[in-house]
Amino acid sequence: MHPLSVTLIQSNLHWENKEANLKQFAEKIQQKTASGQLVILPEMFSTGFSMNPAQLAETMEGPTVQWMKEMAAKQKIILTGSVIITEEEKFFNRLLWVLPNGVVAYYNKRHLFAFAGEDQFYASGNKRFIASVNGWKINLQICYDLRFPVWARQQITDTPEYDLLVYVANWPERRNHAWKTLLTARAIENQCYVIGVNRVGEDANGINHSGDSMIVDPLGQVLYHSAQEEAITTHVLNPDHLQDCRTRFPFWKDADTFSIYQQDL
Repeated sequence: MHPLSVTLIQSNLHWENKEANLKQFAEKIQQKTASGQLVILPEMFSTGFSMNPAQLAETMEGPTVQWMKEMAAKQKIILTGSVIITEEEKFFNRLLWVLPNGVVAYYNKRHLFAFAGEDQFYASGNKRFIASVNGWKINLQICYDLRFPVWARQQITDTPEYDLLVYVANWPERRNHAWKTLLTARAIENQCYVIGVNRVGEDANGINHSGDSMIVDPLGQVLYHSAQEEAITTHVLNPDHLQDCRTRFPFWKDADTFSIYQQDL
């Protein structure tokens, strides 16, 4: 494993305005990122957390995916964030993992936020996605997934399954205590780094978002936290610190074995 440079972009979003959102993120990425970084955008970064997929959804060949591929190639970065995708007559809240060579992988949000009606418009995913970069294994998840620890839990064999857990979100300010607490809990229980990237500002439904984007180390120590304002930060994650935590406190070796089974009906 080599040190991993990650950039978190905490931003307000233009409601259901793809052109404006892509423009603002292009400017921020071009001004604040460097080659080799993993750049993380919020959930539904091109639209806001909208229940209007019939008008906003794109295919995997659509303009937002093409924009991500172009930005990743031009800046020589890995770019990730979730967008609204349509496929096989279904809509997905899909996190895209875009490499500078044009390769695109993805994760479909497993836990849909029924409280806001997300389950009425979107199809649920049933597979986790763990990416690899610079020797790191990175588990990628979306917002409401954070409340369900089994879905994130390390699958232990000879070594931990992953090293970094990432959540992209549109998490409301009124429940930000849960957001901050659960990000820390996921780091402690899985003995890994955790990153949460949330938006700021008020959406068209009058819901305010405080950001509270965070980086948490494997011991639960908060390395970075930003609230209320737009912010961009770059942090280098130290693999030696991760391995030292796991060696000195090998709690992961005592974890329960289990399997996740999802039946397609």
